[in-house]
Amino acid sequence: MKKSNEMLEVDGGSTAAVFEAPDCSAATAKAPRKPRGRPLSFDRDAALETAMHVFWERGYEAASIADLTSAMGITPPSLYTAFGDKEQLFLEAIERYALGYGSAGARALQEEPTARGAIERWLLEAASELTQPCHPKGCMVVMAATNCSAAAERVQDALLLRRTEAIANVGRRIQGGIDNGELPPDTDAQDLANFYATIYQGMSMQAKDGATHESLVATVRRAMRSWPRA
Repeated sequence: MKKSNEMLEVDGGSTAAVFEAPDCSAATAKAPRKPRGRPLSFDRDAALETAMHVFWERGYEAASIADLTSAMGITPPSLYTAFGDKEQLFLEAIERYALGYGSAGARALQEEPTARGAIERWLLEAASELTQPCHPKGCMVVMAATNCSAAAERVQDALLLRRTEAIANVGRRIQGGIDNGELPPDTDAQDLANFYATIYQGMSMQAKDGATHESLVATVRRAMRSWPRA
């Protein structure tokens, strides 16, 4: 993710870069391995990319096989041959999203030298990514399984696991900051992680409803004022 030269002032005298719009063409994941057997008559990777966007826009259950095959430019038998079924196609699409468009948060947690910097970068990059015009708004992992029926329990469980793991990663990064003396020793890492995860999920919903990048950046600035001071 490229950073602009513009700096954003936050409480406590620190600054955080406002991130430029990402290159959407660079966010896609590596092509998954094609299944063995008869060669496919279409580009499986391109079809998966298209399916990901359909699920992202419409959600899991609202995206019908007809919607998917029409967008992918293939027949239902070809979909089943290449991906198994709709559920497996969705799970592959989620994995593709996590390795591409949804990977900024993990990079921020790993690359930033401080816990505060990691959380702030994660949210600032989200403000940019969630509002990009080149793909559906909001976070696919947050949005794709809302209002699913009991029939989609496995899909909901898979998404819940991803969200839970993401919050746990944020909590571990915050705990590292506590251990290093960046935050007060009595800070509850899990509570703080839950707070910022709630901010992220709310930003996703607002982006889906048309919130601008600027309004989400303002949300990030407000949220960072709640960061505990050592």
